Amino acid sequence: MKALVYESFGQAPKVTQVPDPETPEQGILLEVKASGICRSDWHGWKGHDPDIQLPHVPGHEFAGIIREVGKGVKNWKIGDRVTVPFVCACGTCPSCNSGNQQICDDQYQPGFTHWGSFAQRVAVHRADTNLVRIPESVSFEVAASLGCRFATSFRGVVAQGKVSGGQWVAVHGCGGVGLSAILIATALGATVIAVDIQDDKLALAKAAGAHYLVNATKVGDVAFTIQELSKGGVHVSVDALGSKVTCYNSVASLRKRGKHIQIGLLAGSETNPPIPMHLVVAKELEILGSHGMQAHAYPELMQLILDGKMDPEKLIGRRIKLEDAVETLMRMDTFEENGMVLINQF
Repeated sequence: MKALVYESFGQAPKVTQVPDPETPEQGILLEVKASGICRSDWHGWKGHDPDIQLPHVPGHEFAGIIREVGKGVKNWKIGDRVTVPFVCACGTCPSCNSGNQQICDDQYQPGFTHWGSFAQRVAVHRADTNLVRIPESVSFEVAASLGCRFATSFRGVVAQGKVSGGQWVAVHGCGGVGLSAILIATALGATVIAVDIQDDKLALAKAAGAHYLVNATKVGDVAFTIQELSKGGVHVSVDALGSKVTCYNSVASLRKRGKHIQIGLLAGSETNPPIPMHLVVAKELEILGSHGMQAHAYPELMQLILDGKMDPEKLIGRRIKLEDAVETLMRMDTFEENGMVLINQF
């Protein structure tokens, strides 16, 4: 099969022919029809993830068609249209038994612990626990766009933040995660403040439903500006980027008993950000993480799409060939893309 492979961290990948993955006994072999390019893939390529073994094929947001089925699989067959969460669970550990497969004790992640979807084929283990059926009216591109950013934002906003109509929500960073959070929070009836340092990203945030736009380079104090706009602070604030600055501003922009949701990865030099703990204590704030979403929770998300209440298609930017993913992956840290980049030509 054809795949994008890197043999050294931080060095240019190449598109080349490699053997097809073997079909796991409890898993399936998927023909990839669409795969998103995420900043998490960039972190992996830079060597920020200790689970990656070289040589490596990245890619963790994908959808496609089952081409082979392992002998232990009960619920799936060749030809089924499916996607998967980026955290694939074991289904038997204490976390899984509590319904929290997104933090499985024995998780594996295609594109990180195993070869991923920047390829014509990808193996998915433990298929009966991890596969999600794609409705016929949902495209492979939309299904792939849900895999990491959208699903993580959905769980962060809905399950962790418990956002409801009439609340104020701030979203710091208007990349794929941020735009997803804006779209979801708006669909739930919240008033959304979008924060970024680029006007073109803020224009996308407005198109996704944001009610107020804050360019962080044009205001003296982001948290104070949000406090003023929301008349005392937001109920829920999302750090969708993952930096020391956005994390601090997110916590500082909350009203009393508000919730900070950390979705953006804090890696490399951004690890261990300063947090205004005096505000956490004084305002009884909550600090919550969101790490993916369980396969069994996808039907609620899919139903909102089928009902026309959310349109993830709005968040898709460029559609590219696998060969074009080399340059795109290496430039993910420039934040120059408007919308999600999808590989749909292999």
